[in-house]
Amino acid sequence: MAMASSHLLCNHQVLLPSSSTCFTKKSLSSFRPHGFSFSMPKLQSWTPLVKCTRKHKEIVYDPDERLNKLADEVDRDTPLSRLTLFSPCKVNVFLRITDKREDGYHDLASLFHVISLGDTIKFSLSPLKTKDRLSTNVSGVPLDDKNLIIKALNLYRKKTGSDNFFWIHLDKRVPTGAGLGGGSSNAATALWAANQFNGCVATEKELQEWSSEIGSDIPFFFSHGAAYCTGRGEVVQDVPSSIPSEIPMVLIKPKEACSTAEVYKHLRLDQTSKIDPLALLEKISRNGISQDVCINDLEPPAFEVLPSLKRLKQRVIAASRGQYDAVFMSGSGSTIVGIGSPDPPQFVYDDDEYQDVFLSVASRCNSIVFLHILIIANDSGMILNAEASFITREENQWYKESASASAGGQIPGFTGAMEMQK
Repeated sequence: MAMASSHLLCNHQVLLPSSSTCFTKKSLSSFRPHGFSFSMPKLQSWTPLVKCTRKHKEIVYDPDERLNKLADEVDRDTPLSRLTLFSPCKVNVFLRITDKREDGYHDLASLFHVISLGDTIKFSLSPLKTKDRLSTNVSGVPLDDKNLIIKALNLYRKKTGSDNFFWIHLDKRVPTGAGLGGGSSNAATALWAANQFNGCVATEKELQEWSSEIGSDIPFFFSHGAAYCTGRGEVVQDVPSSIPSEIPMVLIKPKEACSTAEVYKHLRLDQTSKIDPLALLEKISRNGISQDVCINDLEPPAFEVLPSLKRLKQRVIAASRGQYDAVFMSGSGSTIVGIGSPDPPQFVYDDDEYQDVFLSVASRCNSIVFLHILIIANDSGMILNAEASFITREENQWYKESASASAGGQIPGFTGAMEMQK
């Protein structure tokens, strides 16, 4: 009998119970997926009732309905069964590489800051309790244990003994290979979610310490949103955010990504900046962001790996005519960040070279300007996201998506990130 539907076709006599002229709900109760059986109630006698020709009886089995019923049972039996969380990304306001370690990694000193561009992750308790199931809205994202979300959930079960498994949907807006820590944020968000489902048996500090086992940037997201990070990035010191949340920014990521491994291969420590990172931190706390403090020691090697990225930064600086307080690369690339203006340079829209660029602009854009951007994006094939601004989180709460980001700016029906086809 087929899973979707079965037709019982008859052109001969059908034997039915004399007490009934149709199948009852009770008689269908033994239907099961994957080799289910059908059994009639046991009766003393059978009487031929109907002779039918070319008549149909249709029995439909809906596996999704069965799974939904199981999920409903989970909802009734647990205090928390579904959770939707915002998973923001970050920028490195400055990034100093201070030494090479014996384990092959490099020591760094960096001011990390969370920004309002991010993904949305929906978690539901799996009623099957056997494995996690991950889906996403974009292609190319691994859905198995290569994904940091699955790694994080496996780590949490290992540390706590929890037997919770999840159905997860990742609504991806942060581009990959961008130096924005999107995957690390997803992992931190998954750890936070798993802990909520498990009654918060682990402290934030424990989650932060555990997370370093699967990624160097993940512990940062358990800060309050602004942190001075050292070691491989896993040593996190919360600092007061001295950067106003209303300061506008523009993110521009070309289609090409930078391989972090390749960037570090081209790094030469004798050519890095010699300025004390603590002096940079102090200057930012006093005076805010300026070009002289936004130093990234990975820019020169990244520009060797991807020469077009160096040209993009130079063009942004030249075209801005001083409208940005600072222009710099985040992480190991390939995102160029402009701080201090919500307006992207015009050449990003005009030049065919940038038709596949990812562009995120601050929510301060008014609806008329934003509509203009949307129309240009529709012609150019660029990927556009409505907002990027500095954010933090409250203690014992996860990061919140701003209203303008979730609404996609001020244009009705715009939902954040979308890909425009030329």
